[in-house]
Amino acid sequence: MNFLKTKKKLLVFIVVILFSIFFYSFSIISNVVREGYDKQNKTIEFVKAIIPSHYIKKIRDNLFIVSNLKAKNAILELQVKKYEQGYEGQKFDSREIKLNNQKYKVNFFFLPFKKLDVNLGWNAETNSLRAHYAEIKEDKIFLISGEGNTVFFDKNNLKNDRLEFKILPNNISLILKKNNFQLIGIRDLYLHGNQVFISMLVKNKKGITINLYKADLNFEKLEFEMFFKTNEYWNKYNVFSGGRIEKFDNENILFSIGFSYVKNAAQQMNSLLGKIINININSREFKIISIGHRNPQGLRYIKDKNLIINSEHGPKGGDEINFNKLDQGKKIKNFGWGVASYGINYDGTDPYKKSHSKYGFEEPIKYFVPSIGISEVLYLEANSFCPEKCLWTSSLRANSIYISDINENFDQLTSKGRIFLKGNRIRDIDYDIDLDQIILVSENIPALLSLRKIN
Repeated sequence: MNFLKTKKKLLVFIVVILFSIFFYSFSIISNVVREGYDKQNKTIEFVKAIIPSHYIKKIRDNLFIVSNLKAKNAILELQVKKYEQGYEGQKFDSREIKLNNQKYKVNFFFLPFKKLDVNLGWNAETNSLRAHYAEIKEDKIFLISGEGNTVFFDKNNLKNDRLEFKILPNNISLILKKNNFQLIGIRDLYLHGNQVFISMLVKNKKGITINLYKADLNFEKLEFEMFFKTNEYWNKYNVFSGGRIEKFDNENILFSIGFSYVKNAAQQMNSLLGKIINININSREFKIISIGHRNPQGLRYIKDKNLIINSEHGPKGGDEINFNKLDQGKKIKNFGWGVASYGINYDGTDPYKKSHSKYGFEEPIKYFVPSIGISEVLYLEANSFCPEKCLWTSSLRANSIYISDINENFDQLTSKGRIFLKGNRIRDIDYDIDLDQIILVSENIPALLSLRKIN
């Protein structure tokens, strides 16, 4: 009799445990559905590790119908509001965020661009047209959508409840039509003096390629023309194109190009794929600065240190931040892709060397496992956001900005934590000294975010 009672209690205990596990897992996956997927959440990382992503999608679409509908309805409500307000750039949200002992105020403004569809996945070709970029120029902030639409506004409007965008017409659609190009997506916007540069990913009869175009800054219309042709082509769409543009000096710009899923191209000197190059604005001649890059998403040049900072996507894991000190001889630095990586392939295979230096490559100054979906980097020095030298690194998947201190020798990063901006894939980041604010571009709604310190 006692044996049966004990067995019954044990059975009840097991049932309770199983139901607890079920409801806990239910709440975790439901939270993913409602609020988005934060890659840095360890619990969610564990759930994703044991449940394949395609099953998560099926669970999301079938079992979690209510949570899924709530998430979709919330987004639809914002989209309707965004559509109705047109080019006003209304402020639709404001948050206070605390990191360590510091508080920040973040304001969210509508952008008049199309939203990214997270349900299609990160490698969907349609989403290539949903990556948007910003550039600060004197008293204006300029933006370009992934489809090539250009707008600007007076940056002092960030103090108000609306940005009041002005449309800046351009000839991108005419370039596409004239050359029989299909636009795959804009990859960056950069203003150098009175010239506007964009990188554009297009498809023609030869395949997919990435090139640079430039226009004189004109508030009536931007007339772009071909500036630099890579003469590199690949057959199938992929997300490994790079495309960042950055000032090098008054006569030169830096341009990053991804390896575009072309095997061994990043290690071949006769190809521009997987490279960071320097282009002279007047002669349009180029020099290879570094090789062995996978998909450079961030690019900064620190003049007084003669230092190039770049960030790039790894495979599954292994997102990198790289420091290239150009005063260490004239040797072209090799950052290892596709021989060395701290990530693995998505199919679980791992053909990569983990040590970079052991095989003659440059070690990243920092790498992320799991990946954060790294994007643009921002160097700050001796201002209200950074007492000495800092690096702010934005991310897509992790919806965050990672803050690090840089030591005096520029050979070490010390993490100071991250600012988590739930529901916002951050594509671009910049700093305005006059307003003393960080400017961010989120591609989910999409939105322009302004971040300031609360003293």
